[in-house]
Amino acid sequence: MTRYRHLPFQLHVSLLTAVVVLFVGGLISALDFNHLRARLEADSVNQARGMSRETTDRIQKTLGPAEVAVKMIAHSKLSEAWTLDDRMAFAGMLHEILTSAPDIRSLYVGYDNGDIFMVLAMRNDTQRAAMQAPPGTQFVVHNVSHDESADNNTLIYIDKDFHIISTVDNSDVAAHYDPRKRPWYQQARQAKRFVRTEPYRFFSVPEIGTTLAITSADGRAVAACDISLDSLQQMLVAQQTLPGRVLALVDPNGNVLTSNLAGFASMGRAPDGTPRAMSASDMQRAPILEHLIETLRSAGMREWIRNVTDQNGTAWYTSVSRLTIDEADPLFMVSAIRSGELMQAAVHAQIVDVLITLAILVLSLPVIWVLAGSVAKPLKELTAQADTMRRFDPNPSQHVLRSRISELDRLAVQMAAMKRTIRRFLGTIRAVAGEPEFEPLVRVLLTEILAEAHADAGVLYLTDHDGEQLLPTSALDARTGETVAGLSSLVIADAPVLIRSALADNVPRTGQLSNADILQTGYAEFMLGAGHAAVVPLVNRQKLLVGVFVLLHSRPLEQMQMSFISELTSLFVSAIETRELIKSQRELFDSFIQLIAKAIDAKSPYTGGHCNRVPELMRMLAQAACDTHDGPWKDFSLNALQWEELHVAAWLHDCGKITTPEYVVDKATKLETLYDRIHEIRMRFEVLKCHAEIDCLKSIEAGVDRAAAEAKRDASLRELDEEFAFIAQCNEGGESMDAADAARLARIAERTWVRTLDDRLGVSYDERQRKEREPAVPLPAREKLLADKVEHRFVRNASSDLIGAPDNPWGFRIKMPELLYNRGELHNLSVSRGTLSEEERFKINEHILQTIVMLSQLPFPRHMRNIPEIAGGHHERMDGAGYPMGLKREQMSPLARMMAIVDIFEALTAGDRPYKKGKTLSESIRIMARMKDGHHIDPDVFELFLRSGVYRDYASRFMDVEQIDDVDIAQYLEAAPDPELVA
Repeated sequence: MTRYRHLPFQLHVSLLTAVVVLFVGGLISALDFNHLRARLEADSVNQARGMSRETTDRIQKTLGPAEVAVKMIAHSKLSEAWTLDDRMAFAGMLHEILTSAPDIRSLYVGYDNGDIFMVLAMRNDTQRAAMQAPPGTQFVVHNVSHDESADNNTLIYIDKDFHIISTVDNSDVAAHYDPRKRPWYQQARQAKRFVRTEPYRFFSVPEIGTTLAITSADGRAVAACDISLDSLQQMLVAQQTLPGRVLALVDPNGNVLTSNLAGFASMGRAPDGTPRAMSASDMQRAPILEHLIETLRSAGMREWIRNVTDQNGTAWYTSVSRLTIDEADPLFMVSAIRSGELMQAAVHAQIVDVLITLAILVLSLPVIWVLAGSVAKPLKELTAQADTMRRFDPNPSQHVLRSRISELDRLAVQMAAMKRTIRRFLGTIRAVAGEPEFEPLVRVLLTEILAEAHADAGVLYLTDHDGEQLLPTSALDARTGETVAGLSSLVIADAPVLIRSALADNVPRTGQLSNADILQTGYAEFMLGAGHAAVVPLVNRQKLLVGVFVLLHSRPLEQMQMSFISELTSLFVSAIETRELIKSQRELFDSFIQLIAKAIDAKSPYTGGHCNRVPELMRMLAQAACDTHDGPWKDFSLNALQWEELHVAAWLHDCGKITTPEYVVDKATKLETLYDRIHEIRMRFEVLKCHAEIDCLKSIEAGVDRAAAEAKRDASLRELDEEFAFIAQCNEGGESMDAADAARLARIAERTWVRTLDDRLGVSYDERQRKEREPAVPLPAREKLLADKVEHRFVRNASSDLIGAPDNPWGFRIKMPELLYNRGELHNLSVSRGTLSEEERFKINEHILQTIVMLSQLPFPRHMRNIPEIAGGHHERMDGAGYPMGLKREQMSPLARMMAIVDIFEALTAGDRPYKKGKTLSESIRIMARMKDGHHIDPDVFELFLRSGVYRDYASRFMDVEQIDDVDIAQYLEAAPDPELVA
């Protein structure tokens, strides 16, 4: 029997993975190195070409202005100036050129008689020392003249403003300088064109550079300028993009004009010791340059040379580029870089690739070791998922496990399906619990049932109140997800057989619907034709049919699906019962609210339909705020619960009026209570008039002259008639009462009449209690015509005292009169304005206090806790001068501020009040604008009220046609507040 050495599966997989990782990593590293090397070589060539172009441009930018300057001097009259004075006339021009071109060291003209006129720029102290210039010298004019008598060598030192500092004649500086012996002079005369010399050491300053020269038009002079090569070295240093790269600028003779090497000196020494340009033989510290120059010479000065050179065992990538500057001899840019320095990035990348490969190998081995042992992992995860399902926690984030083992794969698929079913069931339960509206809930349940049954369409019917008809509540096409409308009701007795049989036994049934059944039920809207159907009755806890689900599909349902659907429908029945209960309670609550509001309106004709119209106007204004997307209302919105809260608050905003006595609300005269007491006063005057008649008769009987007695009687009667007419006029309250009227009323009140009957007989218990506060007056009693008696004073009860207390629990800040009522006759007739006394006016205003007290005591749900604040704030002012709490604008919610405007506008425009005529739109808006300017109402809400057109929409629905006129709202939106109103 063959014995095999068994190795763990993890080890097999790990070794195979290591081999694959090493092979792939090595291959990637080699390919990456070759690719990067080729790219670096190409980048090096491109950089060399780019530096050549940039160097050419830089030299041309340096030599271009110099060439123009030299040619300009050659064509000027300076070439014909033979005296110092004539030549100095051109010094300013040369100064401007030197100032604008910092690379030009000097400009000069050499004449055929040996004269020279030169202007030098002193750029540093070394140059000043060479020219023996004093401090502050920026320019030096050097003039050498030869005449018959003597030779003159003049130096003129000039500052930066071109002012002469000093002049030195017969200076020994360049005393023997003869331009005709200089190379630039000789080359220009010989070439008869513009020339550029080889680099050399300038005669005037110790620098290496080149000279540009050209012969003047008459041929008697040569104009020239000196260009320093120092700036070229700085340029080469700046172009060194790779460390270790050697750059040099070489002329055709092999002279190195400049280089980027640190410490490079542009001056060498000839064998005789004289300064000259540095040659390649002088560059012992950079032998690669000498090799490149030899390569250049052997290649015949070609335009571009590229090569890889071995220099002392070191590989160099070299290139030579020809620079065509001008019509003079070209220059050459040579570049060299060691292979190791160029390929440093490639080597580094290769090392990184190797390290990454090793890191991947090290990191992957443990992973592969773990993965190799994960064959049993699907079973472990399925066990864990089964445990979560046992706890009714089918996590939706868990993916469907798939395996190459068919049994495990099928188990995973079935487990996932079970999880989806449980998750859908739990989701349906949450939807039922969390969806407050019935229609969305119906759609959710119908969608879930169709998805679980894999049905094509479904219809939910609910029974009518008599239980004889099925009313289609929701119909959904699962294929498109669209709701289908237009289905007709079904009479249960005439329904298709499948539906009747299911409803007869209240058990689910499956079967087929014929084409006739499809046409009868209206299911042709689904475009399905005859097919399979399932009918699931909905029966409540009282075993009464409340509805039925009809599911249409292309194949019969499985028993398991029917069982699950039956459970879902039982849940739906419970939801229907709950929703119906909530709906009925909400309708009952709403009917109570409207009952109270309508009772208040019916209680007094003076309020008209106020409580009915305010909710509608409030809804319109709140909707306008929700529809506004800019300004102070851009973030305002109301959800369904807040709309319900607003609805209740609007209907109950005046519920406190139910406690206001009707006679106070309807009080039309000052003496009116439950009846108008002016009739008592009239009767007293009648008694006084009878006494006047009696007194007249007694006087005549006593012997007084009849005519005199009757005249006195008539005067008394006239006075009594006038006084009663005055009292009656005061009772109407139509005009304000001044001090004179009050004094006259007091004088009339002093009249007396005789009461002979006990005024405590036949009165109520409460009135007798009030009268007994003072002793009874013996009969007959003489009483004043108008009196404020003790029984007229009604004291407050304890609950009223609590409302008026400074620390009351509702936060009321309102001044409360001492008495509940004061029905004193003189007190009421003396009311200065209107018909209401101070106590009665407070009673009117107390309705808002009672509104808040009543609403605060109701156990509103959490989302209705703001109803007292919304309903009770419509008499507050934005400046805090309102009542009952004296709230300011920032202390009020937006809905409370809206309620104030709605209440005012409805009261102004109401046309069903018996005591006044409804105002027109323009009058109402004008009054409200003044109230806004007086900080009575909120300006933002008022602007919304106008801009949204709510006032106009309300008028078209609730106001008479003659009240509706044009309103120019622009004047109220743009006008500034009236200072007098604000004050």
